[in-house]
Amino acid sequence: MAVIWGLDLKEMRWGKFKGSYMFNRAYHLRTTKMIVYQAAMIFCVISESVGTAMLSDYVDQQDGISTRSQGKAQVQNDDIVGIASFNILVGIAVAVIFGSAFFFDLFWPERQETKTVRLWWKIAAVTVSIMTLADALALTVIVATHSAYIVGVPHEYAQILFENNGKPNAIYRKNAMSVTSSVLLWLGVVATFSSTYIMWKSHQHDDEFGPWSAKYKENENPQS
Repeated sequence: MAVIWGLDLKEMRWGKFKGSYMFNRAYHLRTTKMIVYQAAMIFCVISESVGTAMLSDYVDQQDGISTRSQGKAQVQNDDIVGIASFNILVGIAVAVIFGSAFFFDLFWPERQETKTVRLWWKIAAVTVSIMTLADALALTVIVATHSAYIVGVPHEYAQILFENNGKPNAIYRKNAMSVTSSVLLWLGVVATFSSTYIMWKSHQHDDEFGPWSAKYKENENPQS
């Protein structure tokens, strides 16, 4: 089997996805890493998925109302469209960084990495965590305080257009998908910062003592 960047590809086996291996106590912080890395990916990707559906609805709202008014009315909802687009980027970034960390630790927990590689892991983790926090703050503010509105026609006609168009609700906080995406993203924020902290602590331990847990070493070398 090929070896790429010092990683033996034969270690990529389905059997390593078993809970007995994935959550074993042989490696330092292994169980914690497997949990928080997956939590970061799951919460952010689900938030992204819900947000994508929301994004599609608000883009359709622009097209639908413009068509119904024969181009006279223009829906102004670019704030929610923009932050939902950024949320997609954040979801992808979190999945790439912590997804990679998950698979690397799952398949090659004893791998050797240079200081430069370790530094880039840390920089990437901090960067996506800050991106996730910024995304959550912006999305929360927009959902909680903003709403779509129409320009180009009288207010009364604008309200009729919103009503005839149906979903999504012009008031973002009354849209279940907007709220759900925000809540899931905040859970993702907690998970990404937790993942970053655990990654740093794990690297610190590995650099000083190696990847093995203290309990495993005690079992391997019992006191006589």
